[in-house]
Amino acid sequence: MLLLLWVSGSEAIKYSVPEETESGYLVANLAKDLRIRVGELAARGARIHHRGNKDLLQLDAETGNLFLKEKLDREVLCGMTEPCVLHFQIILKNPVQFFQTELQLTDINDHSPEFLDTEMLLTIPESAQPGAMFPLKAAQDPDIGSNAVQNYTVSPNLHFHVVTHSRSDAPELTLILTALDGGAPPKSGTTTVRIEVVDINDNAPQFVQSLYEVQVSENMPLDALLVTVSASDLDAGIYGNIAYSLFQGDGDSQPFVIDEMTGKIHLSKKLDFEVTPFYNMEIAATDGGGLSGKCTVAVQVLDVNDNAPELTISTLSSPIPENSPESVVAVFSVFDPDSGDNGRMVCSIQNELPFLLKSTLENYYTLATERPLDRESKAEYNITITVSDMGTPRLTTQHTITVQVSDINDNAPAFTQTSYTLFVHENNSPALHIGTISATDSDSGSNAHITYSLLPSHDPQLALASLISINVDNGQLFVLRALDYEALQAFDFRVGATDQGSPALSSEVLVRVVVLDNNDNEPFVLYPLQNASVPCTELLPRAVEPGYLVTKVVAVDSDSGQNAWLSFQLIKATEPGLFSVWAHNGEVRTARLLSERDAPKHRLLLLVKDNGDPPRSASVTLHMLVVDGFSQPYLPLPEVALDPTRDEDNLTLYLVIALASVSSLFLLSVLLFVGVRLCRRARAASLGGCSVPEGHFPGHLVDVSGTGTLSQSYQYEVCLMGESETTDFKFLKPSIPNNVIPDNYMLNS
Repeated sequence: MLLLLWVSGSEAIKYSVPEETESGYLVANLAKDLRIRVGELAARGARIHHRGNKDLLQLDAETGNLFLKEKLDREVLCGMTEPCVLHFQIILKNPVQFFQTELQLTDINDHSPEFLDTEMLLTIPESAQPGAMFPLKAAQDPDIGSNAVQNYTVSPNLHFHVVTHSRSDAPELTLILTALDGGAPPKSGTTTVRIEVVDINDNAPQFVQSLYEVQVSENMPLDALLVTVSASDLDAGIYGNIAYSLFQGDGDSQPFVIDEMTGKIHLSKKLDFEVTPFYNMEIAATDGGGLSGKCTVAVQVLDVNDNAPELTISTLSSPIPENSPESVVAVFSVFDPDSGDNGRMVCSIQNELPFLLKSTLENYYTLATERPLDRESKAEYNITITVSDMGTPRLTTQHTITVQVSDINDNAPAFTQTSYTLFVHENNSPALHIGTISATDSDSGSNAHITYSLLPSHDPQLALASLISINVDNGQLFVLRALDYEALQAFDFRVGATDQGSPALSSEVLVRVVVLDNNDNEPFVLYPLQNASVPCTELLPRAVEPGYLVTKVVAVDSDSGQNAWLSFQLIKATEPGLFSVWAHNGEVRTARLLSERDAPKHRLLLLVKDNGDPPRSASVTLHMLVVDGFSQPYLPLPEVALDPTRDEDNLTLYLVIALASVSSLFLLSVLLFVGVRLCRRARAASLGGCSVPEGHFPGHLVDVSGTGTLSQSYQYEVCLMGESETTDFKFLKPSIPNNVIPDNYMLNS
């Protein structure tokens, strides 16, 4: 057996090695530290398990020595974590033991301090005072402890204090910054510190001109250059950098933009002499310190024929009722500020629209419907009004208005199907959703909101309210109770759909629910009856040929379709192989000749099974009596054992007794033969001694073909003739004279 042993409660075995130690370095002897004999590590399959994916140590199981597998870098494995400890386990087998082990990597001074930037730029204003402090970026050293950065030194510099002098005396200084660590020997890193003395903003920008005057045509293209303004600043650096900006003048929105770097002014919007013939702009020049100077730009606009007609909507009626004849949709006016032909205008709309454009007063127009509209054909019209002047070039203005047509309730709900057929299996769960009746309405709003309802049934025998319910909002149909196919195969009803218009419109549709059959009924045996007080016994002559029809099992199934397809099977018999059953019609026939050794009484057990899923079945028990002597004039004489030791006087007595016995037996045989014949004739008239139960058969029986049901008000007499090759059914009058046999009644025979 394999035992599992944990070394619990003991401290971990700890080792320590400096980082960057070469691979193959002997860390320790595990056999000695674990107090295990040399060679036992190999015998017990010792191995090292690391918490990481990489093997860092190697174990010689023969000697117990633990070596470094590769050179270890503390900064890579642990970063700035201190202490740097690697955990691993020693695993032994037979028995299994675990030993916790730790390896600590000590730091060595293997990295120099390093500045992230080879050069740092300090910007110091010329007004800086002696002793002012400016922060510098620290050097980085991945080592830890005393091996990390300890202090900084700056190279000697005779000019550093000149920073307080004027800008022209010392605009820039350069220093060397050195960082030393505390290692032995110490290591260092250096960087260059460049100190630049910056200017103060004591001069404002000045424009070359205080006023710029420009003339421009009103059809000047966009982004065209109007003028370039220029300013200068005596300061240096950012205080000498100038940015130009545009101020609004005279409270008007300026159609100009200025390049803040170059001072170039461009046209950003179209100019219109008729609207604004003159512009005054103020231009500002601002340096990096916030000081600014200003100038004025005066722009005179020269007039050309560049104005397109203007259109103004006075009234707009939308939506308009769909049945309104010649309704006024809109009234609008047009205007062109130009003169002459440039101010003359014409208006038009798209062709093939049911709208007319009429001129009323000067430059006023009305838009009206030409005929009644149909919202269901088109619910919205986008009408584009085009206004053009007569100038050169011709200018055109287009304005689009949207006219919506309001709905009136002129459409009844329409079902998506002319009729609906829904299917549901019998024995369903109550409140089962079986389908959805859906209707649509071409109208909109409340005129298209449809509610559903069940209409009264024309069949007074159909309790529709207890069978079906409908969701008034979405038309979902539910069966309220479990259905029985044998009681109700299908039923029809009508569903109404009504909108919420005024007046409300409605329509209806025929719905047919078809109940699908489940295999929930076992086959029922009509003959021979299994619940009779006296079992029915079939007579079988001993001398019949193979294939002789003994009897026929008659059964029905209340289900339909394949659930009512019946098959017959012989399960058990007193003499196996003597009888056979036809699977499809239930006929029981002899399979061979009867012999003297066959029993006189036989009992057969048959199984009647339907074809449902899962199948259901019923069993039938048949009793057979083999009749012997129909073709024999007498019975064989009984054997008489004679005692040879008796006297000859007794022999005569025995002979007399024997003759009397033979005569009696012969007479008895004749009487038995006559009695059998009379009994067979009586059976032909009264079911052959088969008991007919009082009362009625169980109701709702379906024939095997699935074409109908057997009424519970009928009894049927079955006459089975032993000497015939077929079994006939005799239909007697019904037990209730007033009942009529259904036309679709069929019986499996």
